[in-house]
Amino acid sequence: MSGIDTLPPLRAVIANHGLSARKSLGQNFLLDLNLTAKIARQAGDVAECDVLEIGPGPGGLTRGLLAEGARHVLAIEKDARCLPALAEIAAAYPGRLTVVEGDALEIDPLAHLRAPIRVAANLPYNVGTELLVRWLTPPTWPPFWQSLTLMFQREVADRIVAQPGSKAYGRLAVLSQWRSDARIAMSLPPEAFTPPPKVSSAVVHLTALPAPRFPADADVLSRVVAKAFNQRRKMLRAALKGVAPDIEDKLIAAGLKPTDRAEQIPLEGFCALARLVADA
Repeated sequence: MSGIDTLPPLRAVIANHGLSARKSLGQNFLLDLNLTAKIARQAGDVAECDVLEIGPGPGGLTRGLLAEGARHVLAIEKDARCLPALAEIAAAYPGRLTVVEGDALEIDPLAHLRAPIRVAANLPYNVGTELLVRWLTPPTWPPFWQSLTLMFQREVADRIVAQPGSKAYGRLAVLSQWRSDARIAMSLPPEAFTPPPKVSSAVVHLTALPAPRFPADADVLSRVVAKAFNQRRKMLRAALKGVAPDIEDKLIAAGLKPTDRAEQIPLEGFCALARLVADA
């Protein structure tokens, strides 16, 4: 019996179901249920929420979310080997856990969820950034989610919360901070996982803003930022050549120096430039 429910400890679950982590699926399992419960608490009060979890594996975080009182958890799992272990959790929490087998990049979770919705996941390393960008760039805003509580490699977490002037500052920081409040909630060493990854990890908590921090067209901003950081060593007037025929004039009109580089530009500056490009 574990400390958070009447189900077996995760090591026993993994042994019973033969769930060795697979590198091809980006799997690194957290086996300490006290730790997964702590991560679940970073998602805030989930008692009145549905929670979307991607890549639950043997269900450590799933059990933490349910033990914390989540109204309903939708767990999307690609690895069929994990389904029997997740079925045991569903039986222990009747009516509160739905497990969908498949690829999170291809499944629409909204068919199984009702608002308010939070996302909490120890994301598989190989799809984590792509999922985050999708959640930050929906066709309309506000998004379907209230908050995202996500595990990443520490390097990715640092990129999400990075400030202008730092080497980590880039497209991910701009997209994250334009529409959400982002902070690092927890850090985890490699030895917290089985098998231990080669890098440290961190939990990032993002709270959706009701509206973007500064006005800008989402598609134009994304294009401008991507082009600026794709050649981050170049001055803006060179990196953004082709975005607009008079890009140097637009940079000056936005209050930016054409000789600056992308990592020097604050979020507000990129938004001002995106507005001028869109108007053209």
